[in-house]
Amino acid sequence: MTIPRRTLLLTALAAPALMSTPLRAQVAGPRANISSFQMQDWRGHFDHIGKGAILADLTSRALHYWGADGAYRLYPSSIPMTEDLTKRGYTEIVRKREDPDWRPTASMIAADPSLPRYVPPGPQCPLGTRAMYLGWSAYIIHGTHDTRKIGRPSSSGCVGLYNEHVEELYELALVGTQVRLL
Repeated sequence: MTIPRRTLLLTALAAPALMSTPLRAQVAGPRANISSFQMQDWRGHFDHIGKGAILADLTSRALHYWGADGAYRLYPSSIPMTEDLTKRGYTEIVRKREDPDWRPTASMIAADPSLPRYVPPGPQCPLGTRAMYLGWSAYIIHGTHDTRKIGRPSSSGCVGLYNEHVEELYELALVGTQVRLL
């Protein structure tokens, strides 16, 4: 078997470039498919753990939890639909509720007058099976029955989790757990 000179020459010229390119960049597909969903260290975001700490990273659509006992959890989340619905900064969990009910805010009704004025607990409730209310009025970390919302901009300001994840977090996170939305 003979290899044409042109093939040898092109291979020799391309080899250094291929060897210096990270393997990740050689994989077929657009760069947008490379996930930013990765572990974080709490120390860059909080002075201490205290009762626990939650970081909702809206860019990577991930919620990180650190417990005072050293527990660490990482959950995929939904995020607000638009930047003007997004609140960023530090707050804390001020109350928790199993099987929450839901009432849309006045701004939600203004944006969509067809919304029901009240939804009782259950499979139609947009807050899922658990809700952790933050120090900011109308901002909640909650579950969802609509699993298509996770990983997408789909909320009116809240951070949504799969119901099984919010149930786990609900047991771990105490009232007073510090929260940062980034």
